[in-house]
Amino acid sequence: MNEMTPPRPRASEQMWLDEAMALLIEAGVDAVKVMPLAKRLGLTRTGFYHHFRDRDALLSAMIARWEDKNTGNLVARCEAYAETICEAMFNLQDCWFNPSLFDAPLDNAIRHWARQDPALKQRLDDADARRKQAVSDMFRRFDYAEDDAEVRTMAILYTQVGYISMKIEEDPVARIERVPAYVALFTGQSPTAAEIERFRARNGY
Repeated sequence: MNEMTPPRPRASEQMWLDEAMALLIEAGVDAVKVMPLAKRLGLTRTGFYHHFRDRDALLSAMIARWEDKNTGNLVARCEAYAETICEAMFNLQDCWFNPSLFDAPLDNAIRHWARQDPALKQRLDDADARRKQAVSDMFRRFDYAEDDAEVRTMAILYTQVGYISMKIEEDPVARIERVPAYVALFTGQSPTAAEIERFRARNGY
């Protein structure tokens, strides 16, 4: 008796979205199409339409995930409990070391995509404004003057955008060793040994 061929598993919405994000980062938005995604997943294109109405619906879901993950987590880290501005700054720095909080390659891919999509450019501008407000509010929480908070905020965010866009690769240990110096630079205050140790410990060093 011939054995029956097991049915091919159906990819979940999460799988389609994960693969679309990976393709966006690798090759840009023009490469994110149903057939290439189906081929990468080893599935038929029919399965795609169980989860998304069309390609535009997939692209909308990708943008929503980027907003929730990168901007949402950055804002949350700025609002996290901290007894000092240095501790608050270490909370924000977690975003640059924990990919589950902030996906740097995705952020870069979204910025490239926005150059050819005016609607996305507006959402990117809105996201940047939310990030700027969150960081600035963090400084004001610790009694920094309005102008001072704004300048420090721009230095932090513009530095990170440049870091990501340049795709800088560093030894991870050396990179994390420099973070206390960045915290001191951005805040004008020296972090304590305990604050430094807590940051390093929760980021695996």
